[in-house]
Amino acid sequence: MTSLSFEGLIAAKRDGNSHTAEQIDRIVLGYAAGEMPDYQMSAWLMAVYLNGLDPDETVYLTDAMVRSGRVMDLSSIPGPKVDKHSTGGVADTATLVLAPLLAACGVWVAKMSGRGLGHTGGTLDKLEAIPGFRIELSEEEFIDQVRRIGVAVIAQSPEIDPADKKMYALRDVTATVPSIPLIVGSIVSKKVAGGADAILLDVKVGSGAFMKTEGDARALADELVRVGEALGKRVECELTDMDQPLGNAVGNALEVAEAIKVLRREYAQSALWDVSLASGSRLLVMAGVEDDLDSARARIEEASLSGAAIEKMRDWIGAQGGDGGVVDDPSRLPQAGYSREVRAAKSTYVTGFDAEGVGRAAMLLGAGRATLSDRIDPGAGLVLAVRTGDRVEADGLLGTLYTSNEDLFRDAEDRFRSSVHLGDSPVQPPPLFHER
Repeated sequence: MTSLSFEGLIAAKRDGNSHTAEQIDRIVLGYAAGEMPDYQMSAWLMAVYLNGLDPDETVYLTDAMVRSGRVMDLSSIPGPKVDKHSTGGVADTATLVLAPLLAACGVWVAKMSGRGLGHTGGTLDKLEAIPGFRIELSEEEFIDQVRRIGVAVIAQSPEIDPADKKMYALRDVTATVPSIPLIVGSIVSKKVAGGADAILLDVKVGSGAFMKTEGDARALADELVRVGEALGKRVECELTDMDQPLGNAVGNALEVAEAIKVLRREYAQSALWDVSLASGSRLLVMAGVEDDLDSARARIEEASLSGAAIEKMRDWIGAQGGDGGVVDDPSRLPQAGYSREVRAAKSTYVTGFDAEGVGRAAMLLGAGRATLSDRIDPGAGLVLAVRTGDRVEADGLLGTLYTSNEDLFRDAEDRFRSSVHLGDSPVQPPPLFHER
């Protein structure tokens, strides 16, 4: 058994030993090439989950994952290219708000996104709720659209970071997803392979996030920045709250409609707008378009208030084959056939949420998938009528559920009610930003 045999490498990590760069290459590139079978990679992933990777190993892993496929070459696009990634949450529709805002400010957004799984929504699923929207573009089409429109969001190409795609599928079924080195490798490798110059990572923390505690979220953020910079990228992180859903809409077409309203500034208050404004301002500074956050914030505000961002959203949707008319008339988005209001039994206060439970309730209505093969009802989901700290009168509206199958209401309503925490005394809402 040689030092580079798969069995020997698995045993080494099982026993808590560290791998060299050459050994990590053997594992990652061998698996991507089909030389290492799934059962051996599953064993290695579990050994990593149990024993971890040291700082150097995490960099080696991420670098090998990048080199497992092609790296997107965006050098033909003049100016700064940026990307923003969220670690996942409920009603997190920031990409749909942020991408047209940034493009309207002269920053190119070239982004590859993924689908939702479990209680977290996926950007691709939301975009596919727009009639006709194409998430599959060739590299030439992708680059040309970014150059012409300023923004393109597509599915990850099979040639980009294939190791991550195969490894993540195994992690999902082997209970090895919540490992910081593996999460870092997955996120950073995709972003480096995507070719962006500046990358902002939004690490969610709270009941609806993968990182439930601030300590875990901070540890993940530190590693994301360290590894990204080790691979030559400018990376920054922000920690944002997921103890309640970010937006009010949970479900694909519903979230697209909410993003349009947020861009049009139809809400007096919106956590989704606040996060998009903060993230956009930081990305303008990271890209060198503005010198400080105050001027960047003013530029983002102007892009929204002038209508430039909503026009950019219309152009973006049309460029990818979608019905740009949804920007002016969101009722053109898919609609669920049935709705049900959920009301409070007595006067009360909203004291908090199980944000993951809210996401699970939307799943039960058909808005999400438990496995990648599940079909999504694009019009299904729910819309919250309350936020943490609100007072609700007797028979006051807590939220509205939407589905195409009436039989799904009972379980979904039970899950929703149990996820909206009510009490007799008022509380302060949680801070939206934990750390920047």
